[in-house]
Amino acid sequence: MGRGDCAAVRPPVALERLFDAWGAADWPAPDCIERVRGARHGDLPRWLDALRRLPARTAALAPGDVVCIGAGGDLSGGERHHLLNALRGLMPWRKGPFELFGIHVDAEWRSDRKWRRVQPHVHLTGKRVLDVGCGNGYFGWRMLEAGAEAVVGIDPSLLFVLQHAAVASCAEEGTARNLVLPLRLEDLAQPNSAPHTPFDVAFSMGVVYHRRDPQAHLSQLASLLTDEGLLVLETLVACTAFVPEGRYARMRNVWQVPDAATIDHWLTAAGFTPGAVVDIAPTTPAEQRTTEWMPHQSLLDALDPNDLTRTIEGHPAPTRAVILAHRVGS
Repeated sequence: MGRGDCAAVRPPVALERLFDAWGAADWPAPDCIERVRGARHGDLPRWLDALRRLPARTAALAPGDVVCIGAGGDLSGGERHHLLNALRGLMPWRKGPFELFGIHVDAEWRSDRKWRRVQPHVHLTGKRVLDVGCGNGYFGWRMLEAGAEAVVGIDPSLLFVLQHAAVASCAEEGTARNLVLPLRLEDLAQPNSAPHTPFDVAFSMGVVYHRRDPQAHLSQLASLLTDEGLLVLETLVACTAFVPEGRYARMRNVWQVPDAATIDHWLTAAGFTPGAVVDIAPTTPAEQRTTEWMPHQSLLDALDPNDLTRTIEGHPAPTRAVILAHRVGS
């Protein structure tokens, strides 16, 4: 078997369940299974070994601030040991928290805090939802909890797809209504790859400032929404827009930190109504931090130790806004 080659051996059961869910979807994901089978990554053998360690035990999923499946007493000591090693083999965990059979996965981001800022402003009952840059699918479970009919998450990171496979394999209901596909938005926006039915709501959280052409990103989102469909845009913001030279908060790929006027220009040019800002809040070390499950540098390492209102590069520290806009009907 070639180093990091997924196709040469039978995939783990958790991955087969994921493929089954993709195959059963009313909209067949373009070549997603082959993307995973043909993936080559230096860490892929470790990740696949982690999935093989998962116990063959399932329980009901209980969404909430902590997405929970089962209880500690549901597993034998050996099963718990295998599960713990499996989840550790899929580190780092960026979004969460999760609790799987009593094992608490304390991810870098307390994503429940972001969801509390977003959820009161968005009505998802009966809606088809797209989540761009979905990570491991944490928000998808919360969207289902809020009444969504189905969630399609896309993220090009294979690790996040496999983390989702691990969580979903523990759940009795699996992945049928919360998909995480190894795609970029550009893949989905192609005419031959677009879903048969447009989405009612699209989430783009923590993505737009990583795009060299943010207006193109928003135009692609508009093309996938129903007429008057809702966009939930969560982004870094500043009082005055700026383009970081080099890095921003240690990140290399922040191309612009917009202000409100810049965001409105992007939105209207892409076919949306002007944005309504429903929340704005600084990112704090209570929400984003180093943990046992993400032991690398995090927010505090990106801030000036003598002035936490500035990044180590001298820029304003991260502040994030939640903005709602509707696609202008044709």
